[in-house]
Amino acid sequence: MPIDTPQSKQYLTLHTVDQAHPKASDVFAVAPTATQLLSASGASSINVYDTTQPEFPLVQTLDRAHPLGIHHLVTAKETTARRAASAGFEGKVKIWSQGEDGLWSEDGEIVDQNKPGDIWAIALSADGQYLASSSINGKINVWSLDKAQGFPRIREYETKGSFGLCVSLSPNGSFTASGHENGSIYVFNNDTGRLVHSLAGLVHPVRSVAFSPASKLLAAGGDARVIALYDVTSGEQVANFIGHGGWVLTLDWSDTGEYLLSGSHDSKAKVWRIETRTCVATHSHGDKPLWTAKWLPKAPSKSEMFALGGGNNSISFYREAAG
Repeated sequence: MPIDTPQSKQYLTLHTVDQAHPKASDVFAVAPTATQLLSASGASSINVYDTTQPEFPLVQTLDRAHPLGIHHLVTAKETTARRAASAGFEGKVKIWSQGEDGLWSEDGEIVDQNKPGDIWAIALSADGQYLASSSINGKINVWSLDKAQGFPRIREYETKGSFGLCVSLSPNGSFTASGHENGSIYVFNNDTGRLVHSLAGLVHPVRSVAFSPASKLLAAGGDARVIALYDVTSGEQVANFIGHGGWVLTLDWSDTGEYLLSGSHDSKAKVWRIETRTCVATHSHGDKPLWTAKWLPKAPSKSEMFALGGGNNSISFYREAAG
């Protein structure tokens, strides 16, 4: 008997923060915690919004975080981690910690003689103890965020020298994945320090890679406008999601791994059901590139929610309509 599954999901716009970063034109990154959403742009500050309140009020601004603006911002998945990291156009990565009072403060920075471009994309481990970074020269680094040791580099992975546009750390901590301008995707084993897979399939620049919550699948997307799904163990490509009319810029898995959220240069966000390999929802976010799309951690008794940010300098919050 075929199981009858609904083909589409309804999401309602809950709230939009217009002109989220007044001194910038684009919101480049949003990053959630259990109760907040952090956002970054071409301006120098990081905004912190309270996602437990219906108006999503701005509760903190981290002024002058990066003088030339911020291209990447990430948070650690585990609620107890209370850690974030930001990468600025001046070449630094700053590590942030959240205090018991809910306020964020700078924990230190990774400098390591970095010139702008030495660190591009960043990813935090689920527990906030490790940071992976990509670079213009293709090198992928993993850093320990042990403050007492001064944030040492613990892994350096060589690739073929193509710009590393994106990076992801698997939730179980075992793997680092990177996507590159020449279409290459690499998966490294953090325990052995070795390359596990060089994944073919996308040819064009890869702008987002994301491990599933169980660390079993890797999603990748970019200028090919296709989202490829790979089996992390075998390296086999197991699915293709087609539907975006522009470059795929951002990918994020729901907490359960049932859905994948994607954002594109065509200003659209899509929700994909992994089991059926289908798109179940599409939303437009203005008419500018959608740089960042993130699920908010699932709260008990609350509907699924996600946040979108992009070239129209606004942040929109969506909630699944109760069926």
